[in-house]
Amino acid sequence: MNIGLIAHDSKKKLMQNFCIAYRGILNKNQLFATGTTGRLVEEVTNLSVHKFLAGHLGGEQQLCSQIEHNQIDLVIFLRDPLNPQTHEPDFNNIFSLCDMYNIPLATNLATGELLIKSLDRGDMEWREIYQ
Repeated sequence: MNIGLIAHDSKKKLMQNFCIAYRGILNKNQLFATGTTGRLVEEVTNLSVHKFLAGHLGGEQQLCSQIEHNQIDLVIFLRDPLNPQTHEPDFNNIFSLCDMYNIPLATNLATGELLIKSLDRGDMEWREIYQ
């Protein structure tokens, strides 16, 4: 499966910890991330991550393009709802595209854990029908 990873600045450490905790599962999949998030995840996990541009420099649009072309199966976006981002419309595009293309999307740690555990159990195999 192709997994997209995004984290707002205040959630990047949480994303690193998430990826450390689920390294064994993530290692069996292809990872795609916005630039800084991808670099930080690689640093602490030694996982291979395809890095797009930094989010505010176009990384969100690159991820959106992957979603539109059905090349992402799951998105984990640890966002900070209390601190609005200057490029918030880009994030809304990700949410809309995940809804349009039926891509599972986690926007918090609890949902991210549920999706990763279901991926490990094989519950996400239905995505192969869409590819």
